[in-house]
Amino acid sequence: MSQHKIILDTDPGIDDAMAIHHIYADSRLELLGMTTVFGNVPVTTATRNALHLAEMVGADTPVAEGAPVPLVQTPNPHADFVHGVEGFGDYPRTNPSRKKDPRSAAQFLCEMTAEQPGEITICAVGPLTNLALALEHDPAIAKNVKNVVIMGGAVDAPGNVTEFAEANVWNDPHAAQKVFDAEWDVTLVGLDVTQQIVCTLDDFAKVSESSPEIGEFLSQISTYYINFYVNNVGLQGCALHDPAAIIALTDPELFNTKHVALNTVPDGNEVGNTVEVNDGVRRVHVCTSADSDAVRKVFLDTLANADARKAARQ
Repeated sequence: MSQHKIILDTDPGIDDAMAIHHIYADSRLELLGMTTVFGNVPVTTATRNALHLAEMVGADTPVAEGAPVPLVQTPNPHADFVHGVEGFGDYPRTNPSRKKDPRSAAQFLCEMTAEQPGEITICAVGPLTNLALALEHDPAIAKNVKNVVIMGGAVDAPGNVTEFAEANVWNDPHAAQKVFDAEWDVTLVGLDVTQQIVCTLDDFAKVSESSPEIGEFLSQISTYYINFYVNNVGLQGCALHDPAAIIALTDPELFNTKHVALNTVPDGNEVGNTVEVNDGVRRVHVCTSADSDAVRKVFLDTLANADARKAARQ
């Protein structure tokens, strides 16, 4: 019996693919849909990749395409040097057989949460444009959603695209501010914790032993990702950014949080910086630290079941 119904807002992306396979492999999670956004790749590529990942595990999860560009600012270039041009390193372009949902991401998010008020968590692991557009499309979503869990921001840690900014917030700071200000319950899982949770090629090789099919795919795409970390960050592994946000939902006891108001710097040198302020009414649960080894163990133990969960779906 799943404990959490979720919609994943995503821009797959290598760590997005890790998070998506983790969701499918965790019996505590029921993935009701995915919405896609520009970010790691253009939105059309993100949609294709999301459909491909669902197909890979034999799931018919609906995928609704969302924003191709930020609300206000000029789009930043896609991070193909991190994720590859097609989003999965040097894994070839995906050609899923299923079509996307006809609705926009904003419409999909609003309608799904209105159908099951108080039951659905939105997990957002890309730029927050779709969530901002959903608030505009139907402000009632703030009351209908159970809560929102975001991978993004760097409150007390340096950024990863500039010294101030984390990529998802940097890609649409105006959307992030709207999301932080809305009257819904938000947990922010930022670089403060995600940079501390690291997986190596050996970890993924071990997953391949118990789940050869999905483990092999994750091993292949992580090789590209980890090479980026080795060459640019000096880390012999990759940070579990997006999976950490999912685990913060299922295993909140592994994370420490503080309840603060947040402002996002909209432009200038510090664009995308997430700054704690004490004059805001709205409050965000910001993850400040995590039991990194325990989070990593949840991730790897869950993925060990990925092929078995796929077989059970057939």
